[in-house]
This record gives sequence, structure tokens and C-alpha cells, in this order.
Amino acid sequence: MTHLTKGANTPVPEGLVRVAVCRRSVPGTPVVDASALLLDATGKVRGDADLVFYNQPAHPSGAVRHTGAGEGAGLHAEWLEVDLPRVEPAVQRVLIAGSCDGGVFGQVPGLDVRVLAADGTVAAHYDVTDARNETAFVLGELYRRDGTWKFRAVGQGYDSGLAGLATDFGIAVRDEPAAPAVPDAHAVPAAPVAPAVPDPLPLGAGFVPHVQSGRGNGVVTVAAPLPPGPVIVEARIEGDEYFCVETLNRRNKKDLTVFNTELPDFHGRALVQPPRDRPLRLNVDYAGAWTITVLPLSAARRLDTRELTGRGADVIAYTGPVADVRVRFDGGADRDEWFLMNCHEAAHLDDLDRHEMLVNETGRLDQTVPVPDGPLLLVVENGEGHWELTAKPLPVHHPAPDPHPAPDPYAVPHAAPDPYAVPSPGPALHSAPDRKPAVSPSALSKESGSRPAGVYEGRGEQTVTLVNPRPGRPMLFRYDFPGAEADYRLEVKTVDEYGDETDWLTGAQHGTRGTVVAFRAGEAEQTVRVRHTGEWTLSLLPEEEAPLLTGAVEGEGSAVLRYQGPPTLLTVRRTSRGEHENVAAVALNHPYGKSALIADTDFRRRPALGPVWVDPGGACFVVVRAVEGVKWELEPQPLDAAPVLDGRTRGGWYGVVRHEGPERELVIVGTALTHVFELDENLFPHRQLTASSGPHRISRSLLQVRSLGEWVLELRD
Repeated sequence: MTHLTKGANTPVPEGLVRVAVCRRSVPGTPVVDASALLLDATGKVRGDADLVFYNQPAHPSGAVRHTGAGEGAGLHAEWLEVDLPRVEPAVQRVLIAGSCDGGVFGQVPGLDVRVLAADGTVAAHYDVTDARNETAFVLGELYRRDGTWKFRAVGQGYDSGLAGLATDFGIAVRDEPAAPAVPDAHAVPAAPVAPAVPDPLPLGAGFVPHVQSGRGNGVVTVAAPLPPGPVIVEARIEGDEYFCVETLNRRNKKDLTVFNTELPDFHGRALVQPPRDRPLRLNVDYAGAWTITVLPLSAARRLDTRELTGRGADVIAYTGPVADVRVRFDGGADRDEWFLMNCHEAAHLDDLDRHEMLVNETGRLDQTVPVPDGPLLLVVENGEGHWELTAKPLPVHHPAPDPHPAPDPYAVPHAAPDPYAVPSPGPALHSAPDRKPAVSPSALSKESGSRPAGVYEGRGEQTVTLVNPRPGRPMLFRYDFPGAEADYRLEVKTVDEYGDETDWLTGAQHGTRGTVVAFRAGEAEQTVRVRHTGEWTLSLLPEEEAPLLTGAVEGEGSAVLRYQGPPTLLTVRRTSRGEHENVAAVALNHPYGKSALIADTDFRRRPALGPVWVDPGGACFVVVRAVEGVKWELEPQPLDAAPVLDGRTRGGWYGVVRHEGPERELVIVGTALTHVFELDENLFPHRQLTASSGPHRISRSLLQVRSLGEWVLELRD
């Protein structure tokens, strides 16, 4: 370690260096934020992007990043990474600065800056001992000299904060508007602010990275407590021997594989979930030199509209809107390597098994995959070759302006409420002392007091592109085909980018007017093909217009209700007495767009019991499918309303049963086509059992039965 005095310098290793701006962890002391400025030969930045700080955490070149903060060993550190070989030739110096919030630097105990090599050794250390009333400090700088990089301890203070420091080096800082002529006694004057920049990565808490190096087989132990959630494990090796890293379980046995490669001079990253009740331990199997670094999620490389390149395993953050990501892979050295990339959404980072596989191919590839809105992580699990990723956010289009505009339905005249708060039931759901709340297809209409987000009118067969006024969220879709017959000649189909059609709604099942869910996965646009000879009107309404299902409810025709409770059972009953009338209900969860059938009355008045699947990371809708004039009733039921399986349990059509004993053998006996679905903890049907493939071994669980007639479930030892 090289300790520097003010003005001294020392060479630093080539490659990636990490810079820590540190202070002692003492409660009540001012907060210190680290930043970096990239300067050209004139000593100025080339533009606003050359300032990297907590609110603009990555330089467009990828050479400099703000990777978050962490605590450890009695210190608080703000971390910057500088990949020296990637610093553009026009950049001659990288200034390391700090700004003070809630005080001055003279009140900051133990202020210092450290430069760490890739193997974790400290290459330079400068203690600041002369700080007084400054609110910003140039602590040091990395600079080029005769083809090498050096670090100099600067120690220059400013009393005008980060804005004043940035101005000194060429960043045009915007001033706030002048104060009014008569000052407000309660107003707080605002200081100049730095340029508006994107928010930091909201994926996980920061911590001081753990770095450990070795040669030959070894064990890495992260003794310091880690915050909840996954971490990034980065590995670097020298040589081309077989390299493997695995987690160790409670019994100190090898558990999950983190890296498994024969790539020469491998450098890769993986996503790992540390145990909550003990230190994270990793077993390293390698003959040569290696370095393992455990990093916070803020250290993930960022994917934006610029091309991001890599080689091998990596963890990439995407924080933009819904997008298509172009993936190109060169196939590796043999042109036949395996490329696997998964998507982990922020809502499910506590369970790394809950991810979506985006690419799973071998050999060269050039394809495009869709991703939802961020924040999320794209994890290249396997990719032993060079790859490129480019994100293309979907365009957001707006309907043509209405010549007679109505008030904005989302405008709030006073303080805006929480956008996810549940509004009180309006005209679409009303109670009476002597009957249950009622829902009808016309409840969600223009006359209900809210202007639709988009109205599409036409006549005859047409293809229409629906535009989502709130990309990333679903919308209600109200349709009206006046004068049409409720039969299969009336159809609306969705159309994908290749022109392929998928059934969406038909007159025979949904009627000529009613409500369904559009943009079920939050798409920005959705193309539909209307097949009808007469006039039609399609309207988009906000999801909050759907009545909230909290108890028994009556309705008519196709309708949508919101459900915000835990997974539950639901009784579906047709109450009208006409012939050839049917009612079906489906649970649909946003943002995944998945749905699961709750129950189908199969043209009978006999009530059907079914499960309401609720994904804990989504928003659940109960979609009722019926033609206009068909009346129905829904009523939530507790899970113990399902009968318990005994030796031979009889039933008919749709139902739910419980198995509460030890693991047994189940045989399905049906007089008609019968399927039994084993439900998971969220009541999603994850395993299908049939009579032809039995007998089946079942453990304690809820089972949904779907049949076209009577059935018998028989338990055997």
C-alpha cells in the first residue's frame, strides 16, 4: 500500500481499478457522495455525460461507473469503478470528487480515498486532514503519463458544493428561477442543481465489495453480513485450465454451481443468493491464479439503447421501459457453444428460480427477445464466446387529439393520491341492503363519469392498433357491436408482428358487448383484427374502473373485477334460467399476462368451485365470460371449503378437493374426459394429472378437477 501526502502521486496497475471514498461510520455525521469527472486535455469535461455520480451512475463509454455505497469494518464507503483500458483517448484525467450533504467536510471523521487493484490490494491511500468549511472536495485524480496511469492526491476544496465544483470544470449547471418579488416566508431557497439525469439503479442495497485472491483450490468466505437479496459474484482467472466455483451448503458440501468453464483468462459474473443465516461460502476449483469479488447489484453493467458487448457470463441491469432486445452471439471458438440468458424482474429477486428464459440456443445467433419494463437483470448464464445486446424501447404513440376533449380522467385537482391505491367502488359496483353488489357490461361506460383513454370506432372488418395510454400497465377493453348476433361470426383476434392471429373474443362466448382485459402484459401497443359486418366501438378504460371483488357479487354478461386478497377459492354460479347459457371465470395476473381457468358452469346452473390464482408480484383480475343477458354470481370461499379426499370421493364437472394426509397414490376414474391439476401455494395449476397417465403419487395439496361429467377420485396406499 502506498500512503500519499497532498500533491504526491504513484503509478496504479493497468486494468480495472476500484476507488473508495471512505469515512468512519459515526451516527449523525454528514453524508459524503462520491463522483467522477472525465476531463480532456483542456482540463474541462466534454459534456454533461462526463460527470458520473449517484444520479448518473455510468459513463456512456462504460469506462467509469458509480457502483453504490456500503458499510464494513467501521467504515462507510462510496464506490467508483474505472476501467482504465476503456477510458477514451480524449480523456486525460479522471477526477475523484466528493460532495457533502448536511454539513461540511470539516465535520466528516476519517475522510480518505483509496484506489484498489483488481485483486483487492490497495494501490494508493490518501487521508484528508485539512478539511474545514468545504462542501465539495477534489480528493484525487487518475491521469495519463507516458503511456501509464498514475493517481495523484489533490485535496482541493470548494464551498459551493458539487454544483460549484462541476461548473469549475465546464458543466453548465442550471439555476433555479429567480425568487418572486414578494418572498414567501415559508419558502426554502433552492441551490443550483446538476443536470437532470436518470435515477440510480433501484435493485438492492449497497455494501463494501469483498475481494479474495488465491492460487489453486480454495474457499472464499464473506464474513461481513450482506443485505437481503442476491449479490454479484465476479471471477477472474489467469490461464486456460478447467475453472469451477460452487456455493457451499450448511454441511459445508458443494451445492449450486456458480461458474463452470474452460475459457482462457476467464472473466465473468453470476447472480448468487447468499444464505440469510450464515456467511456466503464459495468453493473454488482451479489450478492457477484466481480472484473472486462479491459485489452489490449496483455494480451491474447497464444496458441502454447503445450496444453492450461481452464475453462469457455476465449480469446486466436494464432500467428502461418495455423494449425489444437484440441478441447476437458469435457461437464461440467452435461456433457451436451454448448461449443462455434469463430475465430476473425486480419484484422476484428474492427467489432466483422465478425468472423468464429469454434465449437458450447453441451456435451463432441473431434474434430479438421482448423484455418488460425495468428495473430488471439480464443474466447471461452461458455464453462462451462474444455477444452483443442492444435494447430498443417500444415507441409510445398517442391517439389523435379529440376535437372536443373531455377532462383528463387521471388529472387530480388537489394532492395526487398513490397511483396504486385502491379507489372506493364507484357506479360500477354498488350495494343495497337486500341484495349483493351488481356488475353489468354497461357499468364501465362513458356515462360512468370517466372518459376512456382511447376510443376506436369503425364499420366492417378492420385491423386496428390499440395504443396503451399507460405503457407497462393493463387496461380494460370495452367492446360494443350493436345489432350483431352472439355467435362465432363475430370475432376479435390479436395479431402479432408476423401477422399471425390468436383468438381473443367471440360473440358466442363473450356476447356483443362487455369488458375484457387488454395489454395484459403491459404492452405499449396491441393490434387486433375485427371481423364484423356492422358498426362497432372499442374503448380503453383505466384498470381502476374495474370493481373490487371483496365478497359476493352479482353480474351480467362479460365483465372484469379486480381482486387484491390472498389466493382463494371462488364459487361461480349461473343465476339466469335460459337455455344454452354458460358462465366461465378466469384469473389473470399482470404483469406476466398469464391466466388460469377458475371454473366453467358448462351450461348448468349447478355452482362450480374453482381456485383464484394470485401471483404475489402481480395484479390479479377475475375475468367473467358470458353473453349479455346471462346473469351470474361470484362468491369467494375459504380454502377449507374444498372437501377432503377420502377413500373414494365423488363429484361432477368443476370442483376443488383437498388432500391432507401423507403421500398417497391417486387414481382418477371418470365417465367423461377428466383432468386433475395439482395447485401450488399461489393456487396456480402447475401439474396436470389424467386418468390415462395414472396412477399418481400426491402429497398434501389442493387439487382442481375439470371434467365434462361425473368423476371419482380414489386414494390407494
